[in-house]
Amino acid sequence: MSILEMKVPSPGESITEVEIATWLVKDGDYVEKDQPIAEVDSDKATLELPAEQSGIITLKAEEGDVVQVGQVVCLIDMDAAKPAGAAAPAAEAPKQEEAPKAAEPVKQEAPKPAPAAPQSYATGSPSPAAKKILDEKGIDASQVSGQGRDGRITKTDAELAAVPAMGGSSLTATGSRSTTTTKLSVLRRKIAQRLVSVKNETAMLTTFNEVDMSEIFRLRKQYKEEFAQKHGVGLGFMSFFTKAVTRALKLYPDVNASIDGDFKINYDFCDISIAVSGPKGLMVPVLRNAENMSFKGVEANIKDLAVKVRDGKITVDEMTGGTFTITNGGTFGSMLSTPIINPPQSAILGMHNIIQRPVAVDGQVVIRPMMYVAMSYDHRIIDGKESVGFLVAVKEGIDNPVEFLLGGDEKKGLEL
Repeated sequence: MSILEMKVPSPGESITEVEIATWLVKDGDYVEKDQPIAEVDSDKATLELPAEQSGIITLKAEEGDVVQVGQVVCLIDMDAAKPAGAAAPAAEAPKQEEAPKAAEPVKQEAPKPAPAAPQSYATGSPSPAAKKILDEKGIDASQVSGQGRDGRITKTDAELAAVPAMGGSSLTATGSRSTTTTKLSVLRRKIAQRLVSVKNETAMLTTFNEVDMSEIFRLRKQYKEEFAQKHGVGLGFMSFFTKAVTRALKLYPDVNASIDGDFKINYDFCDISIAVSGPKGLMVPVLRNAENMSFKGVEANIKDLAVKVRDGKITVDEMTGGTFTITNGGTFGSMLSTPIINPPQSAILGMHNIIQRPVAVDGQVVIRPMMYVAMSYDHRIIDGKESVGFLVAVKEGIDNPVEFLLGGDEKKGLEL
């Protein structure tokens, strides 16, 4: 019998363990070579695990297990014959039976009171904490319906109990009281750790400004069809902001730097991380040497990376090594925010929604499409002068893209 031991491959440098997020096959299924058999979460991305050979599979790890790189997670019997037509229906039936099993522990645990009352309490009696709250509210315990074990009144029941109206009785929650508990993925846990460490380990400040999107609106309206026909991609906002950022990074090189202990590392290239929302959360794929890209190059690369994120095909290498991040909360309706730095980078630019607002132009009040922009930065290596100057340079590029981003010739700058 020829048995293949499938081991967890290394998703990338510095990653030593992954979590089995989902098995795409069941124990005893017949799998084809290169067929995706599992999704695994690392602390940077979700990756598919393909079958290395065809045969009957035996699973050696459960969903949710954290396994080391190089650990055996399944066996494949390569001598097994492929079943005739029965494999596909068999794969679907157990999923319907397994779903309620996974949910049962949560449903049983949901009604548990926070601190359980002692067993000696009578049915319907309040816990000490609940009794204190009811006494303060002036509510009789007999008027409250307890949701704890054997009908005991919990602290939560007491907090939700309403003071009875004149001549009335107290009211308690009558709708659903169930809760659902799910384990955070290793990716989400790592993101949480990184965000907390940024707040604790950096001197993060945020500076704000606003940009007038009128010229960009005009350029997109005037050239979007010609641009799409010639280059095969749309002319979006991100290419303008990326070009404005790379220009500003050249003017203020300390923003394009990171701190390493007692040393500062400056980069002579602009690897721009673009925040993209995917099914597993926010990912930040990187545009390498964005300072050398044309508008077409920026748009094409962003489109390609965004598709990979949404399809779960993004690799760790494609999300590693950025020097500055751009995030666009405006796509979700955010008017203003303080974005969190993406370590080990030292700064991040936050875009927001575009609102038609009255502004003063040459002594006249006019309506313009305006956007607030925010730049969070690590004050340990970036001073206020550099941070404010950088954001003003970004504003210059957005307010007047023809002069600052397109070299004074809009058609030539857009390669039309």
